[in-house]
Amino acid sequence: MKKIILGVAMMASALLVNAQKITIKGSDTVLPLAQKDAEVFMKKNAGKSVTVIGGGSGVGISALLDNSTDIAMSSRKIKMDERMKLQDAGRAFKEVIIANDALSVIVNPQNKVSKLTRAQLEGIFTGKIKNWKEVGGDDMQIVVYSRETSSGTYEFFKEHVMNRKNYASSVLNMPATGAIIQSVSQTKGAIGYVGLAYVTKEVKDIAVSYDGKTFTMASIENAKNKSYPVVRPLYFYYPTSKEAAIKPYLDFILSVEGQKNC
Repeated sequence: MKKIILGVAMMASALLVNAQKITIKGSDTVLPLAQKDAEVFMKKNAGKSVTVIGGGSGVGISALLDNSTDIAMSSRKIKMDERMKLQDAGRAFKEVIIANDALSVIVNPQNKVSKLTRAQLEGIFTGKIKNWKEVGGDDMQIVVYSRETSSGTYEFFKEHVMNRKNYASSVLNMPATGAIIQSVSQTKGAIGYVGLAYVTKEVKDIAVSYDGKTFTMASIENAKNKSYPVVRPLYFYYPTSKEAAIKPYLDFILSVEGQKNC
């Protein structure tokens, strides 16, 4: 009898420990925002543990499917085939928009080009524009950096900036956003795109225009009022079966205090 009681107590204890742990995986764009809020949340909630891991939107949604994460971070909306896989697996889920992000276009600080139109960006990333002198810069080859194909940022840029045209075969796909920052900072003729939270003084953020007349810089304010043209929602996806466990963290990130980091 004592063994049975002890076993039940151990199981209850294990369930309690698991309930205190939240794993979040996915988009590199969402990563710094989720990490900041996780740090503050854990300070305010003793015993709660939140682990945040990047890797890309596709990685996060795959982890949601194989039950290796409690929350999938994504910088794009879930695809129909992903939705069907979750449905077929009997994994009901919910979608929550946690923030709006300005996707910054960055160049090397030595580049004198400070603004580009959407059409010019399309030309650069599809390979039709190969030299900076074609867009008002110096006579210098353009070196294009992009995220890899599993990235939600890669897909968003292709759909909303490149009008769904294919990236040039010469584009260098990078495994993480930090790698794009590093590569652009070290290559004079480079250009790339990153989430606003990743922009540093080592790179130069440029103004973008969709109408060829009004050029706007990426900023938190311009992302919120959507005056900057390359703005996208950032998502959390989570199983409805785990809603009770993750709700305290979700409520925090959507609160006024949590939104200060978004």
